[in-house]
Amino acid sequence: MKPNPREKISCGVAGVGYLGQHHARIYHQLASSDFVGFYEPSDEAAQKIQDQYDCKRFDNLAALARECEVVSVVCPTDRHAEVAVPLLKQGCHLLVEKPLCTSSNEAEEILRTAKANHSIVQVGHIEHYNPVMEYLEEAVVAPKYLTVDRLAPFQARGTEVGVVLDLMIHDIGIALALVASPLHSVEAIGVRVLSPTEDIANARLVFENGCVANLNASRVSEKKAREIRVFQDSGYLSLDFMNQKGHFIHKQGMSLERNKVPVEKGEPLALEIASFLDCVLEAKTPKTDGSFGKSALEVALSVTQKIESGW
Repeated sequence: MKPNPREKISCGVAGVGYLGQHHARIYHQLASSDFVGFYEPSDEAAQKIQDQYDCKRFDNLAALARECEVVSVVCPTDRHAEVAVPLLKQGCHLLVEKPLCTSSNEAEEILRTAKANHSIVQVGHIEHYNPVMEYLEEAVVAPKYLTVDRLAPFQARGTEVGVVLDLMIHDIGIALALVASPLHSVEAIGVRVLSPTEDIANARLVFENGCVANLNASRVSEKKAREIRVFQDSGYLSLDFMNQKGHFIHKQGMSLERNKVPVEKGEPLALEIASFLDCVLEAKTPKTDGSFGKSALEVALSVTQKIESGW
């Protein structure tokens, strides 16, 4: 493992397209980061980042790894493993965008390689760094039922996988964290609209403690939404991840009282990357480490298999 600098850490990005450009922006902005450069096959995308940040464009991943201690892997999901494993073998710590990869075997290879090279892997389950999630982690106690809606207009980016791995996996990770109980069963249905795989999906996750999570995801919606509702004995929480606001209806004697949720707003991606760099500098385990990413992936794959078995 490469030695940690005391103040700044050398950072790079593998893939500076739609989302990777924002990783580059934040590495450039953070005081704890020295944004060295990136690897990007597209000349157009590469030129944009070079013009903005006056950084180095590397010819290959090996050259990127030689000069960077940490790297964000922000390429298409079906290439995560082939990009992540060589970087890990060169001793880099990685922030891999969600989902970790596309199969359990690939996930095991990534985790095994990280362990062998004493490298940290954080998976980009961005909502776990959203201030809304910070509130939920404190307020949710023994939930009985939760429902999550994640809707987005269609775009070709991300369609190398279905909507479950593209969008719903966010909410699978949220449910796993909030319920904190082994999964008992999975039921799911999905519909293909514009892609070869499902564009709309519903999953019902039943946990061993009796809690039920109902997850809805669509990438062919006319509107955007990222909302969660949690029901528990103390009351009902309704939160909006996108607008970072919500309310809590709790029991007050024989009546119900509504209160706004105190959410301190912040950019989730910036908070996520700052947390990643802190974990590297302090040798800490990330909130959404490789093991967490693998667990969320395996549930997402179970949902996908249920959908495909119904076609």
